[in-house]
Amino acid sequence: MKSQATTICCLILILATEYSQSRFHIRAKDGDKLQGPERKPKAGRIQEKCHGPCSTSSNCSQPCAQHFHGEIGFICKGNKWQKSTETCTSLSVETLFMDSNSASRLSVAAPSITLHILDYQTPEPIRSVAQGIQKNCPLDYACIINAVKSSEATSGNIAFIVELLKNISTDLSDNVTREKMKSYSKVANHILDPAVIPNWAFIPDKNVSSDLLQSVNWFARQLHIQNEPEHIVDEFFIQTKGFPINNNTSERSLRFSMSLNNTVEGILGIIEIPRQELWKLPPDASQAVGIAFPTLGAVLKEAHLENTRLPRLVNGLVLSVILPEKLEQILLTFEKINKSQNARAKCVGWHSRKRRWDENVCETKLDTKNRVQCRCNYTNVMMSFSILMSPISVDNKVLDYITCIGLSVSILSLILCLMIEATVWSRVVMTDISYMRHVCIVNIAVSLLTANVWFILGSNFNKKAQDYNWCVAVTFFSHFFYLCLFFWMLFKALLIIYGLLVVFRRMMKSRMMAIGFAIGYGCPLVIAATTVAITVPGKGYVRRGACWLNWDDTKALLAFAVPALVIVAVNLVVVLVVAINTQRPSIGSSKSQDVAIILRISKNVAILTPLLGLTWGFGIATLIEGTSLTFHIIFALLNAFQGFFILLFGTIMDHKIRDALRMRMSSLKGQSRVAEVRKPRPRVLMRFDQSNPVIYEN
Repeated sequence: MKSQATTICCLILILATEYSQSRFHIRAKDGDKLQGPERKPKAGRIQEKCHGPCSTSSNCSQPCAQHFHGEIGFICKGNKWQKSTETCTSLSVETLFMDSNSASRLSVAAPSITLHILDYQTPEPIRSVAQGIQKNCPLDYACIINAVKSSEATSGNIAFIVELLKNISTDLSDNVTREKMKSYSKVANHILDPAVIPNWAFIPDKNVSSDLLQSVNWFARQLHIQNEPEHIVDEFFIQTKGFPINNNTSERSLRFSMSLNNTVEGILGIIEIPRQELWKLPPDASQAVGIAFPTLGAVLKEAHLENTRLPRLVNGLVLSVILPEKLEQILLTFEKINKSQNARAKCVGWHSRKRRWDENVCETKLDTKNRVQCRCNYTNVMMSFSILMSPISVDNKVLDYITCIGLSVSILSLILCLMIEATVWSRVVMTDISYMRHVCIVNIAVSLLTANVWFILGSNFNKKAQDYNWCVAVTFFSHFFYLCLFFWMLFKALLIIYGLLVVFRRMMKSRMMAIGFAIGYGCPLVIAATTVAITVPGKGYVRRGACWLNWDDTKALLAFAVPALVIVAVNLVVVLVVAINTQRPSIGSSKSQDVAIILRISKNVAILTPLLGLTWGFGIATLIEGTSLTFHIIFALLNAFQGFFILLFGTIMDHKIRDALRMRMSSLKGQSRVAEVRKPRPRVLMRFDQSNPVIYEN
C-alpha cells in the first residue's frame, strides 16, 4: 500500500508539472498572437518606426515586437524613414519540436506505465533540425508543420524556414517518400503565399529565394516514384508530379494548372519529354519529376545585375524538372500571366550557381498572345525554367530597321540642310524676320543632328559593359539637345505668331537673337542641369539597362516628357491660328479660289507639322500599355525621318531658298564663263615650210 501511494503521488506530481508547463506554453503563444494552422499567414508587425528628421542615406534600427528576436532596419529616403531590412523571428529549433516533446512527456501518466517511470529524466535538448525530426517524426517529417504554419510570415521567419528546408534537403534526403515530400512542400507553401510575398523584399540575404528553389529541387531529386504516374503534392503555391520512364516510353508530359491570387482561372504550364530523348535511356526504369511554382518568380533575385539591365519580370510559372542525366532537352509550354500584345516573351533557365536567368539555354519556338513554347537544355545546374517579359517596350525587328534607316537618312538630310543654308545665307536673310526664321531652322537642324548622334552613341553603348558615369554623360547630352530641339521649335512658333499679329512695331534683331538663344539653349540647360543635380546623388538619373532618363524610381523622364508635350500643345495652337488666318474669305470668291485656300492651308500645315514637332504627339499613344504596334510604327517613321522632313519642308519647299540656289548656281556658271573668257590665249608663231605650215605654241 505504501509503495502504491508513493507511485500515485509521483504520478500526480508529474501531471501537475506537465500541466503548468503546457499552460505556460499556451500563454506564450497567445502573447505572440500566433495563427492556427488553417488560417492564412499574415504579414509581420513592427512596433513603431524610427521618428524625427533624417538626412538622405542615413540609417536607423529598432528592436522587434515582443516575443520576436532580431531588429528592423530603416533608411532615410526623401526625408522620411523607410523600412529596408527585417530579421524578426519567433521560430527556433526548440519551438519547432516543443509540442512533440510535451506530448512525449505527458504520456507517462498513462495507467499502463510501469514503476520505472520514477526514473524519468528531462530529455536532452534538441540541437539541430535533423536530430529533432529523426527523434519525433522520422517517417513523414510532419512534426514541424504545425509550428511553421502557426508562425507569422515575417521576413525573419521566412529566412528561418528557408534555412530549415535547406538543412532538411542536405541532411535528411536519403530516402524521400511521398509523405516526406508532402510535408516538405507544406512548409514551403507557407512562405510562398501571395500575402507574404512583399516580406521577401526585407530579407537582408538576397540569395534566400535562390536557396529555396535549389533546396526544393535537390530534395525532389531523391524522391522515389512508383510504377504509376503520381500527383504527389497539390498545395496552392507548389505542385509536384512524377511518372516512370524508360527507352520504350512514348512521349510523356506533365501538365500543371495553378491559380494566382488575382486570377480566377489557373495559369497553365506543360513539361514534355520528346520521344528522341527517351530513346537515350537504358531499359531499366527511370523517373521524371516536375515541380511548378506560381509565385516564386516574383521573389527570385538575380545576382550581379545592379544597374546593368532592365528588371526582368517572370511572366509565367516557374517549372523545375528532375530527369535522368542522359536526357538533355525538354519542351516547355508556358501560359502568359500578362497577355498584353506588347508583352514579348523570352525563354530562360535558372543557373543555380550563377543565381541568374540564362537566355542561352533556351530557344523560343512559338510566341503567341497567350502562350509561349520553349525548347531548353537540361543540366544539373539548369533545372528550373520560365519566361521573362518586358511589359512596356516593344521588341520588333520592323521598329529596329525603321529607326536605323530613318536616323541615317535624317543625319544625312540635316547635314545637307546646313550646307544649303550656308550656301544661300546672304541671299535669304534680307529682313529681320527672315533672318530669325533661318536662325531657327539652323539651330533646329543642329540640335536634332547632335541629339541623334548622342542617341546612337547611347544605343550602341547599351550593348557593351556599362560604365555609370559615361552613361550619365550620354543621357545628359541626349536630354539637353532634344530639349533644345523642342525649345527652338517653340521659339519658331512664337516668331510666326509675332509676324502675324504684330504689324507696326518690330523688335530689334539683337533683342530677338538674345530671346531666341535664351529660350533655345538657356531653358534646356536649366532643366537638364536641375534634373542631374536632383537625381544623380541617389543614382536615380538613368534607368537600368539603357542610357536614358529613369522612370521607375525617380520619374526623371518627366523632365523631358512634360516640356515636350507642353511645347507640342502650344505649337498645335499656333498651327490652328495660321490655318484660320490663311482661310480669310474674300468678297465674291469663287470655288476655284476656295480650293486654292484649302490647298494653301494644307501646305502650311504640312510644312509646320515637322518644323514645330507635332509628330511627337504620337508618342502619347505609345506610352499606353497594350497600344497597337501600328502606333509604334507610325511614331518611329515620323520621328526617325524628322531630319528628312526638315530638309524637305523647311528648306527645299521654300521658294526663296530655291531661287537663291538657282542664282548661286547661275553665278558660279557665270564666273566660270568669265574666267574662261579672260584666260590669256597662247602665243602662236607660224613658220612656213616649203611643204606645209607648222604652228608652235609658246
